[in-house]
Amino acid sequence: MNSLSQQDIDRIVEMAWEDRTPFEAIEIQFGLKEKEVIELMRTEMKPSSFRMWRKRMKGRGTKHRLLRSEEVMRFHCSRQKTISMNKISKR
Repeated sequence: MNSLSQQDIDRIVEMAWEDRTPFEAIEIQFGLKEKEVIELMRTEMKPSSFRMWRKRMKGRGTKHRLLRSEEVMRFHCSRQKTISMNKISKR
């Protein structure tokens, strides 16, 4: 985790907050397993924000590929801006 840039950390935190982005997508993109993402979130967030995030994520089916409905075929919310190479694309 020490080799991550601040930009990578910011993107991981953003992806972790997104309901439809599974932890597997973070692992594919950044090589961090769910436990490491939780550890990163704990260090990057205020304690109250971390507790709120954990409560929100616990048991959320869309955060784990195996728990997802087969109808969910995308990694991100349909309202999310288009992302290319971890950068928000400009119009």
